[in-house]
Amino acid sequence: MNKNQLLKSLRLHSFSKEIIGAFKKVKRENFLPKDLKRYAYEDNALPLEKGATISQPYTIAFMLSLLELKKDQNILEIGSGSGYVLALISQIIKKGKIYGIEIIKSLAESSKKVLSKNKKIKILNKDGLYGLPKYALYDRILISAAAQEIPEHLYSQLKEDAIIVTPVKNSIFQIKKHKNEITVKEFPGFIFVPLVNNETKSIP
Repeated sequence: MNKNQLLKSLRLHSFSKEIIGAFKKVKRENFLPKDLKRYAYEDNALPLEKGATISQPYTIAFMLSLLELKKDQNILEIGSGSGYVLALISQIIKKGKIYGIEIIKSLAESSKKVLSKNKKIKILNKDGLYGLPKYALYDRILISAAAQEIPEHLYSQLKEDAIIVTPVKNSIFQIKKHKNEITVKEFPGFIFVPLVNNETKSIP
């Protein structure tokens, strides 16, 4: 599959023109190891290193659609991996600030290099289990690996009318905060690598 075929496939799922435009603009191959660049536009998850993956484009697009991104937002991605999703979010929101947390040092460093010219994005090599209180409150929080339970401990880092999108086991959850009320929608049928933190596993 080439890039145009992937974009056509995403259009068939009726994703927004903003999401399609981001996939068109951002080069997925820039976020992959050399030996996998030829597979950049296959609609599959691909391995990175130390158990991490770059998610399937369809799954990424679905999660981005649930985030309901808008211009000039303050956004946190936990488990930012290669930085590909950070780049897509940056294209969609135009203005704003985006923070990525990645526990695997080599991935954090390589993603910083790829995205070094993008001043909207700040990447930190740390455990993301407890979010990033320093730069809260957030309009949107995206967790890009599977937690074992809904991350209620992150609700305190949300602005009013904020959204968390997170995999939990084999479902994706959209969690909305409105007038201090929380609503949760579940979308089953997905597979993610588990979210790694210092309480579950140590990664150099």
